[in-house]
Amino acid sequence: MWGYQLSSGYQAGVDLTGYKVEATDGHIGKVDRHSEDVGAGYIVVDTGMWIFGKHVLLPAGTITLIDTPNQTVQVGRTKAEIKDSPEFNEEKHLADPDYHEQIGTYYGIAGMH
Repeated sequence: MWGYQLSSGYQAGVDLTGYKVEATDGHIGKVDRHSEDVGAGYIVVDTGMWIFGKHVLLPAGTITLIDTPNQTVQVGRTKAEIKDSPEFNEEKHLADPDYHEQIGTYYGIAGMH
């Protein structure tokens, strides 16, 4: 869940910040930040006005394709799944070891619909 899929086209060292993010059913925002830490990869998506400025944390495993020339990241989740996800919480992200597990569980379950 927290590792980039080999088929995604992920390249270590490429800064994804600012890339457009596309769900399976349309645009959801842009990458605000990302991590390429082994076993803890993620992107934080700024959804802008789509869901009133909410930021969401997406595990790297949800990314299906990184299109570097077009600066686009495609994720294998619907807009509804992302909209209903837990909001990104900076404090928990840094200090709560269960936070990533909760997010991973949400997206693991959401991906099985």
